[in-house]
Order: sequence, then structure tokens, then C-alpha cells
Amino acid sequence: MDTLKELFKIGNGPSSSHTMGPKKAATMFLEEHPEADRFVVELYGSLALTGKGHLTDWIIKQVLGEERTEVLFRPEVTHAYHPNAMKFFAYQNDELLSEKLIFSVGGGTLKELNESLDVGANYYKYNTMREILEYTEEKGISLLDYVLESEPQDIVDYALTMVEAMFAAVERGLVTEGVLPGKLRLKRRAPGFYKIYLENKNPNSLVFAAALAVSEENASGNEIVTAPTCGSSGVLPAVLYTFHKHYQMGIKRLARALLVGGLIGNLVKHNASISGAEVGCQGEIGTACAMAAAASAYLKGGSNRQIEYAAEIALEHHLGMTCDPVMGYVQIPCIERNALSAQRALDSCEFALHTGGEHFIDLDACILTLKETGKDLSPHYRETSLGGLAKAVNKKASSQ
Repeated sequence: MDTLKELFKIGNGPSSSHTMGPKKAATMFLEEHPEADRFVVELYGSLALTGKGHLTDWIIKQVLGEERTEVLFRPEVTHAYHPNAMKFFAYQNDELLSEKLIFSVGGGTLKELNESLDVGANYYKYNTMREILEYTEEKGISLLDYVLESEPQDIVDYALTMVEAMFAAVERGLVTEGVLPGKLRLKRRAPGFYKIYLENKNPNSLVFAAALAVSEENASGNEIVTAPTCGSSGVLPAVLYTFHKHYQMGIKRLARALLVGGLIGNLVKHNASISGAEVGCQGEIGTACAMAAAASAYLKGGSNRQIEYAAEIALEHHLGMTCDPVMGYVQIPCIERNALSAQRALDSCEFALHTGGEHFIDLDACILTLKETGKDLSPHYRETSLGGLAKAVNKKASSQ
């Protein structure tokens, strides 16, 4: 597994696959061809089907130049390697200089055709939870200790920076009113939920408000932290922010909890996928919920086995969840889904802490099932907006 610095990244929403990845790819291509005077970019598969709503064409033009860049949507072209594909063409005086096919495989990570989807660097000695639990029990150490011995020495400082960026997104979203960009014209709801929390002091209200705040910031293209993706970026910050503001937990302790949650996200990323275009929303929001459940169990003093169980419960009960963004925007059902899954993370934690950590389905089996279920999902339910809620809303709109 790669370092958690590749899982937690600060960037602009609304999608790590559709904006952060293409922005990175465009920047790299521009650096390779500074002499070019014109660019053409073809978007394939999921990038083509939901690219408008995800601002893919906009972010590419911002990097390569609005006036000299043409973005073409070609949803009929698909690649078995990964559904998020794009091809860059560089021209000078109408002569083709170069072309490059690039895949955005989730979390802002880029790959080339037939490149191994596994990470290039392997920071961790063990890459399954079963091996990790056996190792930590043999050595008498915590899951956090395992992360700390595997990661670069500055990982705690890095985690602190991530938590601070998460909380900045929460606090911007809690006070920003108005309407989200796009044709749906959704009203921001985080300020209203936060007002309810200030009145009732119920931590559930704060969880909802904080998750909505980050998700609405993400939908607006503002700065968030991938946790593990942009579309699921509201879950973990909401849980950590609630522990901080309502339960007065210090930020250093929360940074360590982030690392424990990150271990779960890394396991899913390494052994399955966190890309909605590849495995549906179970890979995004399901993973985020599992990460937040594990972080919560750590903060509440859970054992290694209880932390693993909390993560397993959270992930298991998101299996099969589809990714069907209405009109291609990361808004419906994404924003509300973040809020509900943040609460489910806390419930998963509480359930696990009521046990000794013994259970039948382990996290590794759940991750493998996520991968297999994702392959079995129709492409209509993998971030293409061709099925599910997206299709239902399109039918409703066309009949009115």
C-alpha cells in the first residue's frame, strides 16, 4: 500500500476523478509540450457522460487555456482498463506534436494504459487486515502504531494539516448560504442545520450540518480533502469535527484518528477500488463511512479488533450502493448521502464497541465483495448518470 499522503489530498471539488485527476493530467501534458499552440482533449466513458456536471471540461480549459483548447465528449468510447479515460492532443501550426491516453482511477491518481493499478511504492509490510491484526497482536501494538512505523516520519504533521483543511471546509460551509452551481439550483442547507445544532446542542445535528457543509463546498468547486474521494469528502470531516467541537477532543488526537481511518481507506484502495466509475458509490461513500467508523472507534478507546469490526459493519452495509448522480452533478444523491453515512459511521462504531470485536464476516472479505460487486454492477450505475435516480429525474423532467 502507498503512503496515506496519496489518499488524503487537498484539492478542489467536485470530483477527484473528474476534476482533480484531469487537472493534474492537463498540467503534466502542458509541461511536456510548452511549445504547443492548440490542444484537443477527448473524454471517454464516465468522464464523457458526467464530465459537464463534474466540471471536467472547465478545469482542463483552465489549465491548457480557454481559447486554445477544445474538449470533445465521446461517451461511446470505453476502455476495459478503466472507465475514466481521456486523450490529450498537442498541436503546433496545425501539426500534431503528440498524443497521450491517461486514466483517472480515483482519488486524483493517474495511470497509463495497462499500467498496474497497484501503487508503485509499497510503504506497508502487510496489505490485508488479517495480516495486520496478526502482526499487531504478536507485537502488542495498536493499529496506529502500525501506521506510524510504516509511514514517513512527518505523517502526523501531514495528518494535522489535513484535519485543519477539513475543518476549514466545514466552517466555510456552515456559514455560506445561497444556491449551488448548476441546473439543479439546490439551496445550501448546512447553515440551517447548524442553526438547529446551536439551538438543541444535539451532536447528531452537528454531524449532519458538518457533512452537508463540506459536501456543499465540494459541489461548489471549493477546496476540500479527499477522504477518500471528493464525492465522499463530507463523512470523515463531519465525524472528526463533531468530536472536536461537541466533545472537545484535541486536534492532535484527531489527527491520529485520521491515520487509523486512513489505514482502512488504503486497504480498500489497494485491494479493491475507491472509484465510483469503477465500483459504484460503495467504493466512495462506503469506504468513507468505514474510515470514519474506524476513526471513531479509535477515539472511543476501541481495541484493534473492535476498530476492524466498526469498519467492516460500515462497509458491509453499503455494499451494492450505486453511483447515479442526477444530471452528472455531485449533488443528488451525493450531498445528503454524506450526511447520513456520517451518522451511520458513528452507529457502526457504537455497535462494534458493544462487542468484543468478534464477528463472522471480516473486513478483508467485505473489501473483496465490494470489488466483485462493483464489477457486476451495470455501467448505468457506475457514475454515468444513465440509470437509477439520474434516469428517473430525467424522465420526470422530460414529461413536465
